[in-house]
Amino acid sequence: MTGSDPGSGGNRAFPVAPEGLWLIAASAFVAVYLAVLGLSMVALFFLGITLFLGFFFRDPQREIPGEEGLAVSPADGKVVEVRTVPKSEFAPEEMLKISVFMSVFNVHVNRIPTDGTVTDVSYYPGKYFSANLNKASSHNERNAVSLEMIGGRRLIVVQVAGLIARRIVCKIRQGDRLRRGERFGMICFGSRLDVYLPPDTQPAVSVGDKVWAGTSVLGHVP
Repeated sequence: MTGSDPGSGGNRAFPVAPEGLWLIAASAFVAVYLAVLGLSMVALFFLGITLFLGFFFRDPQREIPGEEGLAVSPADGKVVEVRTVPKSEFAPEEMLKISVFMSVFNVHVNRIPTDGTVTDVSYYPGKYFSANLNKASSHNERNAVSLEMIGGRRLIVVQVAGLIARRIVCKIRQGDRLRRGERFGMICFGSRLDVYLPPDTQPAVSVGDKVWAGTSVLGHVP
């Protein structure tokens, strides 16, 4: 059983994340202006940039699984890590960590894995190693969202900046009640999402799997 896309605002002919609208508009304006001046080749270059930005900031609707006990992927991309980790900076106890790497060609809008209430949002400055490396989880710029699920169990989603990513967007605050698959932010131009799940979660993915935000199931939480 699947559900509607939370916070979709209805069907949109051109679904684009709001963060990209001004960049797309500015690039399109420059392309038109240069074309009017007769600078055709440069105008075509900016037209290409406009098309790429529209592609990068796309925000398609998704069918969200409705079954209880599921944690869905917060991002489109490739699974690069599935393992149990000890208590650490983000994990309040031993937890199952699943990491998804987003290339510049993936949709970069981030979605909440499960229903729950935000208990904390914390930003950590850092470096910009390539996000497909495991050390990026602890060394790169990152933003951690702690979520209390129904039943009181804890889940943490960490947005990790990548090699060329320089902007982490997080639109939620402590106390917000969110639905599975709801949009909560994005990371611009290549990045990584780390999800920390209860230790008895049964993983539904393996390293190398491709996943889609809000749709692909990462694990089954008892």
